[in-house]
Amino acid sequence: MNLTLHVWKQTGDSEAGAFKTYQANGVSEHMSFLEMLDMVNEGLESKGEDPVTFDHDCREGICGTCGFVINGHAHGPDKQATICQTHMRSFKDGDELWLEPFRAKAFPVIKDLMVDRSAMDRVIEAGGFISANTGSAPDAHATPVPKLDADDAFNAAACIGCGACVAACPNAAAMLFASAKISHLGLLPQGQPQRLQRAMSIVDQLEAEGFGGCTNFEECAAVCPKGISLDFIARLNRDVLQAKLRL
Repeated sequence: MNLTLHVWKQTGDSEAGAFKTYQANGVSEHMSFLEMLDMVNEGLESKGEDPVTFDHDCREGICGTCGFVINGHAHGPDKQATICQTHMRSFKDGDELWLEPFRAKAFPVIKDLMVDRSAMDRVIEAGGFISANTGSAPDAHATPVPKLDADDAFNAAACIGCGACVAACPNAAAMLFASAKISHLGLLPQGQPQRLQRAMSIVDQLEAEGFGGCTNFEECAAVCPKGISLDFIARLNRDVLQAKLRL
């Protein structure tokens, strides 16, 4: 298939950017979207032109590194899939695709489709941990965990921190991401001693990084490649309220 790509080109956050048009010809439907961009970049480099910069690592939908917007959709048109898991069979011959970076104050543009998402790392550093005595590993059954709590904690831990929720939110909020990080520890016995302080620390760091506030647009859950539930945001709000009353 042959496609027309309108790609956002920008050399840095302080520079102005604009869309530039490229042709992607002879694209196989079996290619992933990133493989298609690799092919386009090989053609650009062979002509001495600047390739399209985009972020990637494992290309297996695990690491959360890749991510940009395709035709207004974070990670593209496929549900619960990252950019690297999106294949060209999701598009038709002759399609025009508009590619742009995740846009948020907390995500400054590094170049083209690559943004700096280190703000999310600092949010995790603020409270995404537990304190426990060191020593030999306890037996797996030493601390009983209710099945429903274990399932919910596992589902929350599936968040890969890709930032799609931020890009999709009209307020550039990161509440779905933050609520997943708070919940996957707060649901387990080991996370209880610091549960309320963790919630306050992470929310305070969100504000310091410039993320917006959540007003329940629900766009975050719609684009999340791991299907993180909005229920975790409700849990975060309860923990923050309890923290304000108790701490």
